[in-house]
Amino acid sequence: MLGRGVRRRAGKGAFVGMGAVSRRGRVVVIGVGVLGACVGWSLSRRGARVVFVDEGQPGGGVTDWSFSWVNASNKTVRKSYFDLNVAGMVAHRELAGIIGPDSWWYPGGHLRWADDPATESRFLKTAELLAAWDYRVELWIGAEVRRRLEPALALPGDVPVLFYPDEAWVHGRHLVARLVGEAVAAGAELRSGTAVCGIDTRTDGSIRSVALSDGNTLEADTVVNAAGPGASRVAGLVARHLPMRREPGVVTRLDCAKVPIRRAMHAPHIELRPDTDSSVVLHSREVDALIDTGEDPAELARLLHTSVRRVVPELGSARIAQTRVSNRPIPADGFPSVGAVASVPGYFEAVSHSGITLGPVIGRLLASEILSGQRDEMLADFRPERFRR
Repeated sequence: MLGRGVRRRAGKGAFVGMGAVSRRGRVVVIGVGVLGACVGWSLSRRGARVVFVDEGQPGGGVTDWSFSWVNASNKTVRKSYFDLNVAGMVAHRELAGIIGPDSWWYPGGHLRWADDPATESRFLKTAELLAAWDYRVELWIGAEVRRRLEPALALPGDVPVLFYPDEAWVHGRHLVARLVGEAVAAGAELRSGTAVCGIDTRTDGSIRSVALSDGNTLEADTVVNAAGPGASRVAGLVARHLPMRREPGVVTRLDCAKVPIRRAMHAPHIELRPDTDSSVVLHSREVDALIDTGEDPAELARLLHTSVRRVVPELGSARIAQTRVSNRPIPADGFPSVGAVASVPGYFEAVSHSGITLGPVIGRLLASEILSGQRDEMLADFRPERFRR
């Protein structure tokens, strides 16, 4: 074992920032993926009047088409970002205790291994760093993994395998449905199938109303931009510049009579996890790189299927059911943009890659900021004001 405990940093020490928003005011949450759902649910629990607005259906966008892996082991580029993701993992466990795990929460750990010495060395070096940061990671060998965890895997008996026992995967669409359902039961409104086409401000620059594509107008004191890949367009409605990366990814679902794996894993050239009792999700950064070459998504799906059958032979007979190419919601520097924008009072952002991991903690911290005016130090490195023209 390389590490014995995950450090749980509470991220307290908030400092006073923007003025608090009255609970009597209306908060319009634009975008009902996992981040928007978590923010809206957290606000609703604290008595805010919430309106969810989504041009599609709740959880039906990128949230439903991501690898949905709850982790901090892949977030070591900056310590503050790692700490935020560890807090996200803790917040997920707390959320499961509050609303129940039902059909959305799947703990059980995560496996990672390589098939070449250079990549293996890099993975082991990262594991040593994580252990030094008190993040639990265990070093197994392939034979032990097959015997104790995943008997369907085809991997060499002596290959080093990293096991991260505190990691999990989430069924994002089910989580969003649960959170939105609870918020609506508590008095929130849901406007799905309609887009935001305008945001009006008062003479002092503060939020006044939100115009919808169905012709309706919502009076509002606060807007939360949680529009995912569309966040830059929404920011532009208040003359805000939010630069975003263009980083598309392809995800494929396989239908199978029985799911032969039990947890999320990164195998050589392929990522896979269960999705339901009869479905598996596939993703690969290597296949993502082919998106802009003009490859047909059906061909990308076949490449993913070919890769996974080398890792789990049973999946060779599975049927490719669905494939989608989606743009990931990643601000230009790769880190979240979360919090108030001082130039537009009442306008807040909740835009990030890794929304599945970060949703519950960002939801809690941003709801507190909106209602109390306090800015938590855990978000200090991820404030929207770093993007200025």
